[in-house]
Amino acid sequence: MGLLDGLISLIPEVSKPMEKKLSFKKKLYWTLAILIGFFILGTLPLYGLGEDRLAQFETLSIIIGASFGSLMTLGIGPIVTASIVLSLLQGSGIINFDTSTEVGKKRYHGISRLLGLGFVLFEAIVYVKLGALAPATVIDGIAMNFGAQKVIESLLILQLIIGGFVVLLMDDVINKWGFGSGISLFIVAGVAQQLVMRIFNPFNDTGSWALGLDIVNWQATGFFWSSISTAMSANWQGFFLAFLPILSTVLVFSICVFVQSMKIEIPLQIARYGGFSYRHPLNFLYTSNIPVIFIAALLANVQLLSTVMNNWVNSGSEFISQNIIGQSIGWFTNNVIGQIGAGSSIAGTGISGWATAPNVLNSVITQKTLLLGTDFYLWILGYTILLVIGSMIFAMFWVQTSGADAHSLSKSLFKSGLQIPGTRSDPRILERHLSRYIMPLTIMGGIAVGLLAAFADLMGAATSGTGILLAVMIIYKMYEDIAKEHMGDFNPAFKKMIA
Repeated sequence: MGLLDGLISLIPEVSKPMEKKLSFKKKLYWTLAILIGFFILGTLPLYGLGEDRLAQFETLSIIIGASFGSLMTLGIGPIVTASIVLSLLQGSGIINFDTSTEVGKKRYHGISRLLGLGFVLFEAIVYVKLGALAPATVIDGIAMNFGAQKVIESLLILQLIIGGFVVLLMDDVINKWGFGSGISLFIVAGVAQQLVMRIFNPFNDTGSWALGLDIVNWQATGFFWSSISTAMSANWQGFFLAFLPILSTVLVFSICVFVQSMKIEIPLQIARYGGFSYRHPLNFLYTSNIPVIFIAALLANVQLLSTVMNNWVNSGSEFISQNIIGQSIGWFTNNVIGQIGAGSSIAGTGISGWATAPNVLNSVITQKTLLLGTDFYLWILGYTILLVIGSMIFAMFWVQTSGADAHSLSKSLFKSGLQIPGTRSDPRILERHLSRYIMPLTIMGGIAVGLLAAFADLMGAATSGTGILLAVMIIYKMYEDIAKEHMGDFNPAFKKMIA
């Protein structure tokens, strides 16, 4: 552990605030500052990037908080991937850190940062070397020879590493100085940006203003304007294709808010205060948005891997065509990893085919039938099962690694003087009682959140259905935390409004 602790100590870390509790204004200040920085990084293009970068990556940017082609290309991908790997290792017992102690918690977070930095380096090299982010062949009218292209490749990798490292620090700032976490904040920001652009974008495909007095001929890409234009021209298929994503978005929002508010309350009492009664709430979605973040990021990584590997395999490389190892990689890519489907109504192949969601409503409207074929319905079933099982597994692992299991929670409640009414004050009794609820809630909540994510994606909302689900859950959790921790900072009128 000495070498590991030494490596962890070399990684720059944001210092904790001196105050025991930060004020609402200070947290809001740092949250807004990091949010502005996030959007600025997303507008700074990578110098030397070719124009033929993979456009398929744009659809994955919401889940991993990325802006492909900019300094935010890696987004929160390395952080989430590191968390997934660490949770799986901890949950399977391969590594064991006692996160209920300060030392164990600090070491766990330190290794998480170390892994995150490792994935920043790895993903930066893979993206560039395998052609996902290819260097430009001409810069400022000057053709790049082989040597110059290698220099540009190195510059691209360096820029990606710098951007990824800045995101790691920004996440650390939010964790210690802001609301929630950087991961959550960047996901919400990406979803909000996509929703506004896809619903209310007043420009056409070429970037020109598309609204005017002639409503019938509006060519705006925003669903809201398109639904008005197609309705005025009695193009009902076009109207439904434009309006249903808006309706699906509202429906997904409503269902998510309802399910997020479901909870059970466990009766407890404080013996030292004359048996004062207290009801401890446990949310139905006990692990909140964590399972969906993990499974969505995992599927996004599968799609990224598929796109990068297929781009490399089909690049005409001599290593792939003439080397036995390269040929094996090509076979594995074509037959196991597979390819992403061409659109939301045509299934892909291999693992990546199951990792993408079909758009059910869009397919029904365009094909004017519910008989979409056995393969299409198997695709729906496979994607749903993948999300449900993945969410359930990650929920169980997360409970064990985050200190939310019955043992850790019972210790925390017992230290607060709480016990089960009618029993003696013993943490083991409290743990046995909590065990009846926590693991069933973890499993059922994981299944429920997986079903919700699948439903949201299949309905073809205005942006990623999983992204909307995550945004609602993150905002709701943030609202609960703010109401609980900072209610005293608000004036009475505002307190009444948010209560």
